[in-house]
Amino acid sequence: MRLPFTDSHCHLTMSNADANLAAARAVGVRGFVVPGTNLEDALPAISVAQKNADVWAAVGFHPHDSKDCDDAAFAEIETLARDERVVAVGECGLDYHYDHSPRDVQRAVFERHIALAKSLDKPIIVHNRESTDDMVAILAKSGARGILHSYTQSLDVAKQLIDLGYYISFSGIVTFRSAESLREVARALPHDRVLIETDTPYLAPVPFRGRDNEPAYVVKVAELLATLWNVPLERVAEQTTSNFEQAFSVRLPSS
Repeated sequence: MRLPFTDSHCHLTMSNADANLAAARAVGVRGFVVPGTNLEDALPAISVAQKNADVWAAVGFHPHDSKDCDDAAFAEIETLARDERVVAVGECGLDYHYDHSPRDVQRAVFERHIALAKSLDKPIIVHNRESTDDMVAILAKSGARGILHSYTQSLDVAKQLIDLGYYISFSGIVTFRSAESLREVARALPHDRVLIETDTPYLAPVPFRGRDNEPAYVVKVAELLATLWNVPLERVAEQTTSNFEQAFSVRLPSS
């Protein structure tokens, strides 16, 4: 029997979680990580995980919300991060495209998340947009481990991050017509460091562009990897599921 697919990053707090999970399971998706992006959706993310044996949560402050991450707010994240259904810290990181939070604040909050992840021996889920140099510099000195969510950077950067112990997670972006350079990255990476994700409800893959994304569509990312790697789809399912379990230190429940 084919091993299940997994979705390493899906914001089910922003969608109909029950309907999305049912649709995903119907096409073979059996492992999900729901990231929080601030205090408002951290508890709902944990709640979805507590209700579903094949769902886990992550908690943290997205760089857009770093300006709201004062000592009191971060203390709440620290408490929530200790929940047994929380398997990672994040989504955290840097975003220099929108600059919704000052860059110095983003960097300071990112480093607090990294320190928390290390203290709990949990991975971090990293958001990076137009901030690669600072992101790599911070991670290189951190000694943390984790996942680069919705990866869009170069092969050289990916190799640096893999050497630091990180996993590279591809979203629906890798299927876009304009993403040939990213497909070359996906083709070249060691298979045991690759994850797949949807970023539900964002970044729906081809042929679903223009719709709200959902975890069932992660199979389209897996199908593309099968083509790039020249392997059967079952092999992609097996490899990325194993990577998911390794990255998050979990085991999928028996179906």
